[in-house]
Amino acid sequence: MKYFLGIDVGSSKTHALIVDETGQCVGFGKSGGGNHQGVGYDGTEKVLHESFDGALKMSGVEKAQIVGAGFGVAGYDFPSDREAHLMSIASLGLDCPIEIVNDGLNGLLAGAQRGVGVNVTAGSSNNARGRNKHGKEGRIVGNGSAFGENGGGIEIVQHGLQKVNHAWIKRIPPTSLTKIYLDAVGAKNEIDLMEGLSNQQYHLFPFIAVQVIQAARAGDAAAQDVIRWAGEELGWLAVSAARQIEMEQEEFDIIQSGSVFDAGEIITEPMKEIVLKYCPNAKLIRLDGPPVVGAVILGMEQAGFDGYMVRDEIVRTAKDLVK
Repeated sequence: MKYFLGIDVGSSKTHALIVDETGQCVGFGKSGGGNHQGVGYDGTEKVLHESFDGALKMSGVEKAQIVGAGFGVAGYDFPSDREAHLMSIASLGLDCPIEIVNDGLNGLLAGAQRGVGVNVTAGSSNNARGRNKHGKEGRIVGNGSAFGENGGGIEIVQHGLQKVNHAWIKRIPPTSLTKIYLDAVGAKNEIDLMEGLSNQQYHLFPFIAVQVIQAARAGDAAAQDVIRWAGEELGWLAVSAARQIEMEQEEFDIIQSGSVFDAGEIITEPMKEIVLKYCPNAKLIRLDGPPVVGAVILGMEQAGFDGYMVRDEIVRTAKDLVK
């Protein structure tokens, strides 16, 4: 029996999955975030070992039985990042072909037909990666609002703060977002909030986006503006990646991965409007299964095994393990 390894290293969590050649998931391990930009390469190496060791222990598989391994890693953004990441992976002691990609490709490999199309991730921040049938890849920078790439949790929170400030300075009517932000940081009032954020005494975190979404659903106009903006921005990420790989007029899948998409139509509909305006034959699909499945399929590719023959089984059995 042949076994394959996939590890999805995210900014907030890391998942490792070991799968046999029938698509059965036999081992799962997890750890914290491993983006080297936040935890350094020592931190990346740490979560690789913790997650891999957990998956090995559950599976009962020996390292020598793993014939291919794929790694989708947050923070692996440029060619100059490759050598340091490969050194971290080498510390696992694997003796098989491996490949490493940005974690934005995990959702695409896991969810799209033959890994062709575009994946848009909206979790704590955002990312987008695409691949056409010839293997050409499209991408965004992946570093958020500083580069004009928006739609993830922290960008929603940042845009919501602007609405809170606009309400305070009387640019727009009062909004229920004000209380959400005051409560989130423990500020006494708006001036205390603005002072504390300006002086870095208070800090905003992506999880506040959940409350912004709830406020939008409850009818708050400012919150609705924020979420519609976020959906449109996610649509532009998809369109941009598709343009780079010349797929605008083709039929292809756009995979929606990440917790922000749990908001449902309130964010997916404005995204769809932008996408279909420029990519009229695209099909938007919510990722059904954990992104680490994509890393496993990448590992299978390295061993010359067609993972798409057993993808449905990988997804089905992964759901029982990946929590």
